Amino acid sequence: MNEDQVNDIIKRWRATPEQDLKPEDYQQFKDLGSACLTQGDGQQLLKFIQDRKNQNVVKSMGCVLLAPLLNEIVKKDKSVDHCEVAITHLTKTCRPDELLHCLLGQIEDMNPAAISETIIAIIPHLLTVLQRLDERKAASVGLALSALQKQLSLLPVPYTRQQEEADEYGLCRCCTALAQLTKPFIEEVKRKDGNCAAEDEELKTELLKFCMRSLRQPLLEAELRRDRKSSLWLFATEIMFTLPAIQESLSELLFFTSLKRKTLMDNNQYRESQACLAYLLFVQLIAIDRFPAVFSPVFVLQCNMEYINQLLSSKRESHLLKGLALYRKSLESVQDNGLPVSLLELKSFYSVPQNLRLLLTDCPMKHLRESGLQVFQLFIDKLDAEAKHKFFRCMLKTSNHSGVEGFIIKNIRKQVEFSMKPGNANGWFLGVEFLSLLGLGLCLPQGAETNLLHTMDRVMECLNLLRYLVIRDKELRRNADVWEELCRIKDKYLKMLRVCISMSRAYYLTELKALKEDQKLKAKEARASARSTKLLKSITVKHERVSDLSPEVQHQVLQSALVTFDLMESLIVRIEEITGE
Repeated sequence: MNEDQVNDIIKRWRATPEQDLKPEDYQQFKDLGSACLTQGDGQQLLKFIQDRKNQNVVKSMGCVLLAPLLNEIVKKDKSVDHCEVAITHLTKTCRPDELLHCLLGQIEDMNPAAISETIIAIIPHLLTVLQRLDERKAASVGLALSALQKQLSLLPVPYTRQQEEADEYGLCRCCTALAQLTKPFIEEVKRKDGNCAAEDEELKTELLKFCMRSLRQPLLEAELRRDRKSSLWLFATEIMFTLPAIQESLSELLFFTSLKRKTLMDNNQYRESQACLAYLLFVQLIAIDRFPAVFSPVFVLQCNMEYINQLLSSKRESHLLKGLALYRKSLESVQDNGLPVSLLELKSFYSVPQNLRLLLTDCPMKHLRESGLQVFQLFIDKLDAEAKHKFFRCMLKTSNHSGVEGFIIKNIRKQVEFSMKPGNANGWFLGVEFLSLLGLGLCLPQGAETNLLHTMDRVMECLNLLRYLVIRDKELRRNADVWEELCRIKDKYLKMLRVCISMSRAYYLTELKALKEDQKLKAKEARASARSTKLLKSITVKHERVSDLSPEVQHQVLQSALVTFDLMESLIVRIEEITGE
């Protein structure tokens, strides 16, 4: 198409009323604009857009140029200042509702390989358009924020300090831009100072949705630390201070969630947002001065247990770290022995320790297991005597893991020791109630056929507990019935354990003997093979044991098992000696 033809088309557009323009005119206008950009004539396009004679044409059809102009900015192949100026002119000239529709379409259809570049290019112009709206501004702000966050959720969240500083995928820059986009609307709500019309209430709701979505993604996934004022930390701070700025009470969001708030988003997603809010408030202390100081530590813990459970039931490291940190911080404020047994009736006070048990036994990350064990002990320390008794019974019945059971039995011994000190006596660890707990702890799951290597942690702690009880028998002997029953439980356990050790030792000695004979046979065949001139592709050994372990490692395992059985038996002998004395 030559220049004269283009001029004729432009003249026709100038003379045509807007209502008479056809879809073909819009497409042709877009094609001509795109051709200018492709041929490097962006300045000529800008000149056309700014020409006073063309303002009616621009106002009617200028929106269709947004997509090619934005694509040119995102590509950044050359100077794009003229494109920025052109979009700025369009956002001030075209109808704001049409502009918004075009920008939302551009957000929805953006190139997956250029998400951050597109978001950062769109946001300043999107703000201009939103501020020009007279009707349905709140709903439009909500649509824009939701569309942007949907695309932002596709970007990987940087986790380490190096990743965040590099910001390879641009998520941190996008978060900064999003915070800037919301500021004028936050200020608009603040100016109302509680005197809000229906439109203002809707704007508050949309800003609340934005904050709750931001807490879940990306802040729940990010590593946030007070000593590292990173981009995501600053974004978290913006979100936390936005909530009280739009008259949203932090305590109500966490502790007294209304049905209206729960309908803002999916229930599970909303719970994750609340969990991140609790973490930022109580662990990182962001906006803690905006939180009422009237709530007791036990009440705060009770409410936070729902969010701790949400985080600890996840498999993601970032969630688990935040859950453990929130659990620890919530417990630290509670007085030792200050949690009553009634709390254990709550579902969350059962679920959280069970999730913590799974973390201790199944998590492959050592630092998480170590941190989890510390928090587990801290929780036990905060329970009162009756609650400890009930909790120990529950864990012994449900844990099905020797290491966890051994840890519980070790804590039982600590509680007996504590109860024997002056002023600490209680029936839960010295009286009749203690006997049922002791009977539950002193048992072999499969009787005489119990695998002692698998249950070694539990067995060793049981023997240590018995040794302590017979050494410190003075307190227990004061009640003859208690002491008599304790001795009966002890004798029954030790008798069964002796049988179990005897059977296990016989089995492992047989295995050790078979292994030695197997090694001798292999050595003999190897020598015979070396003397033979015939090449053997393989050597078949009669009665060969199939094992993933080398013979040397098998030998070490079997010897270690026998040493363990000797140690157990020596402890039994010592307990019986003390009892006899």
